[in-house]
Amino acid sequence: MTAPTSHRWLRWPTRPDEPRMAFGADYNPEQWPREVWAEDVAAMRGAGVNVVSVAIFSWARLQPAPDRFDFAWLDEVMDLMHAHDIAVDLATATASPPPWLTTLHSEVLPVSFEGHTVWPGARQHWRPTSPVFREHALRLVRAVAERYAEHPALAAWHVSNELGCHNVHDYSDDAARAFRTWLQARYGSVEALNHAWATSFWSQRYGAWEEVLPPRFAGHGSFINPTQRLDFQRFSSDALAEHLRAERDVLVAITPDVPVTTNFMVMGETRGMDYAAWAADVDFVSNDHYVQDGERPLDELSFSANLTGGIAGGRPWFLMEHSTSAVNWKSVNVPKRPGHLVRDSLTHVGHGADAVCYFQWRQSQGGAEKYHSAMLPHAGTGTALHRTVQELGARLAALSPVVGSSRRPADIAIVFDWDSWWAAEGSGTPTQELRYRQEALDWYSACLDLGLRADVVPLTADLSGYALVVAPVLHVVPAALAERLEAYVAGGGHLVTTYFSGVVDEHDHVWLGGYPGALRDLLGLRIEEFGPLEPGTSVDLDNGSAGSVWADGVDVVDPAVEVRVRYKDGVHAGSPAVTRRPVGAGSASYVGTRLGASGVAPVLADLARDAGVVSELPEEARGAVELIRRERDGEQYRFLVNRTDGYVELPAPAGEVIDGAAPASDRLVIAPREVVVVRSAD
Repeated sequence: MTAPTSHRWLRWPTRPDEPRMAFGADYNPEQWPREVWAEDVAAMRGAGVNVVSVAIFSWARLQPAPDRFDFAWLDEVMDLMHAHDIAVDLATATASPPPWLTTLHSEVLPVSFEGHTVWPGARQHWRPTSPVFREHALRLVRAVAERYAEHPALAAWHVSNELGCHNVHDYSDDAARAFRTWLQARYGSVEALNHAWATSFWSQRYGAWEEVLPPRFAGHGSFINPTQRLDFQRFSSDALAEHLRAERDVLVAITPDVPVTTNFMVMGETRGMDYAAWAADVDFVSNDHYVQDGERPLDELSFSANLTGGIAGGRPWFLMEHSTSAVNWKSVNVPKRPGHLVRDSLTHVGHGADAVCYFQWRQSQGGAEKYHSAMLPHAGTGTALHRTVQELGARLAALSPVVGSSRRPADIAIVFDWDSWWAAEGSGTPTQELRYRQEALDWYSACLDLGLRADVVPLTADLSGYALVVAPVLHVVPAALAERLEAYVAGGGHLVTTYFSGVVDEHDHVWLGGYPGALRDLLGLRIEEFGPLEPGTSVDLDNGSAGSVWADGVDVVDPAVEVRVRYKDGVHAGSPAVTRRPVGAGSASYVGTRLGASGVAPVLADLARDAGVVSELPEEARGAVELIRRERDGEQYRFLVNRTDGYVELPAPAGEVIDGAAPASDRLVIAPREVVVVRSAD
């Protein structure tokens, strides 16, 4: 192995002596003969790659038998990377156990909701709460950490991989024991648990902790205790976080100066892990994102990148995986259109990513993901795709001044809450058509359409600096949160919330007295019955838009409440659909139906105007261009993202264009699906 040098990275994702945008991919050299490795490194350097994640799924190769480790191949790879100035984000390799472990200890395998063993054959076939798995995993982590602690290529530790992607909910006996321990810590006594779970219903009252189980399969068509389900979702996220901390603690004890991360999956309907609660357990936040299907996939990408930045507290983060082109896991896997690879990547950078990495470097010849795109495709370097990768590498190098900057806070915050996501979409609710994340995304899309910048932030974020806070479907509202929101409004803030908000407390118990429960007085209204709509039906509103999924019949209680929009037809014709209650210099507004992005836009424009929030974009660019801002030490970086397939022209912004086409005279023309980055004094 190469002797340690002063070249070692002590800060990530930049080096203290040379800030640079990190660019790279998962690298899986064990899939290829050694003679390919030199070709890989040469092509990496030609593309501008300066970081790779290694050994993610290498447990079986690193430890081929219980009593034998084989590091020779990884020694060679680490030395090769260092020789070519490529940093390594080294994985602990615990993502998938080797066959020998599951053969000797089948008790590490997860159990499904229906009680079936989840057998090897794919990946992540392990129980987060298995003591046997934990013992073997930490033994491997220690061996890897001790082996490479002083290696100069080591930039960061990569704990496991996409924790919970396939094994977040395990219903095994190990999980049952750990769940009871978690519940004891949360409630203290069986009596408190019985109260929280409302076990007087359906004769579910517990007399001892040993009687408590995970919410396993209880028959077709039967509703499992909703608080039991909610607590199990909380527990399952916490159990994975505990495993993350266990691996991290081993790494920190051996290499205290090497930062530790793991890749989150903030995207689409991936909802089993409360990443806001995990952020404190890593030295820097990392995320995997893949473009989702839907009408507005670029909006979802921006939303997810924005939320990742919110989870990171506005600090830089690491885009650990995304795709250069087609993926392999959809029913139809279409290649990306020209311009999408660069635009997608730079949108993440705008929202705070100081690293742009892909799955994977070289496209696999065999295995389950052989049809997933890569930086180096099956057709090789002489391809349009690889030339685009090289172009992106050059552009990221030009963006090195951005590295280390934080996001510039917006005037609008869109609040995201995992408890509300889990509870609002549970069984036995007024409608199974409600989609929590889509409602939040609709408000974000409306911001984009209006040219308004918004930060997507977890519920734990400080909201006091925002002029307008949107909390869609904020279903779970404990008393302390209600008081916090009341204080925000009393302090001059403007709050907007929607249907099915404020309904339950932290135990999923309904706040009595009418809906929206804990927020009823703040909003100055009362709802007697929920208003779910049949699938495919809608109600017209008097502002020309239409509502779907839900239509609350709202009674105004406080005479100060202003009715902004009314239902035009349906059972609530003439009743309020959108209300606003002034509270001193602040206000609290309610939207009683799902409007979709196009219907939200006029309502949001009205409420933003009341809050004094205006667009930072010229009128001709609103809706076509997304403005993203980062800042550091009196400098700001504006990312202008063309969201359209046409050219967009706007007045040339003040400052220096450091990436993208420079303006001609006093006009800036942004090509279709292009990004321009401007640096200027604050």
